[in-house]
Amino acid sequence: MRLLLLLTTLLMFMPSAFSHSLLSQPVQQKIDSGTLYGTLLLPKRDHPVPVALLIAGSGPTDRDGNNPQAHSDTLKKLAQALARQGIASLRYDKRGIAASRATAPDERDLSLEGYVEDALAWSRTLQADPRLGPLLLVGHSEGALVASLAAPHSGAAALISLAGSGRPLDLLLREQLQGRLPPALLASSGYLLDELKAGRQVDEVPAPLHALFRPSVQPYLITLLRQDPAHALAAVRIPTLIAQGRNDIQVQVKDAQRLHQARPDAQLALIDGMNHMLRIVPEHGLQQLASYDDAHLPIAHELLKAIGEFLRNNAILPA
Repeated sequence: MRLLLLLTTLLMFMPSAFSHSLLSQPVQQKIDSGTLYGTLLLPKRDHPVPVALLIAGSGPTDRDGNNPQAHSDTLKKLAQALARQGIASLRYDKRGIAASRATAPDERDLSLEGYVEDALAWSRTLQADPRLGPLLLVGHSEGALVASLAAPHSGAAALISLAGSGRPLDLLLREQLQGRLPPALLASSGYLLDELKAGRQVDEVPAPLHALFRPSVQPYLITLLRQDPAHALAAVRIPTLIAQGRNDIQVQVKDAQRLHQARPDAQLALIDGMNHMLRIVPEHGLQQLASYDDAHLPIAHELLKAIGEFLRNNAILPA
């Protein structure tokens, strides 16, 4: 009975003890068009700790991994999970998004190159902080491409690609739209992709395709369509982890395998049951879709285990 009481008391205080061992600090980064805003989550240690720069995916995704249509807290949950392994993290609102909106109020000003420059600016700031040790670039979805392009110039010690596509955007979009659009719209989407890949903007976009190909987003798409994620990763020379969920309905296992072919020395982790939100859910059905708007689901344990093993194998975390 006394043992049970002692255990209960210990469990009551564990969450509080964990929260007090962390520093959550708002941070800012000056860039050419203004100021980016982010959050540094720092485990309190008496020595420098590794720090992960968390780079969000496509669209209006904020520092926590949320957008106006979905609230999953994917990057916030990931930051908290990394902190439990003794890893600090910096997550930030991209140009034009949330607190950083003033840096690009018109999406016509966005470019993939701009996102890469922002990642490099944050990298320099983190490496100048004496509380922080080796830098990790951690990109989720489209953020994995940003991380790959930034890595050779970042001074990072390692790269982690989470649910990153292994194919150019036009191939990925053609596959995703196949079977979801009637023939006429599918043909229109193919024409739009061809024109944008050639660097030409298109003023007239069919209404059903406007959300994806609206004229104001076309300048950004043109910069994105220039890139092949596998080629970008092939140029990276630091230890790399490629993590992909088998239940991801946006990016497939073959994407991770193509990335791995480009970097055979990288560690490949295929996580059973994990989807694009880094959660364990069925491959199909309501739970898959609901996970995109569920901030309570934990990050997949096997993913965190793979990250920890990767960092220990490369002497970034203690063995």
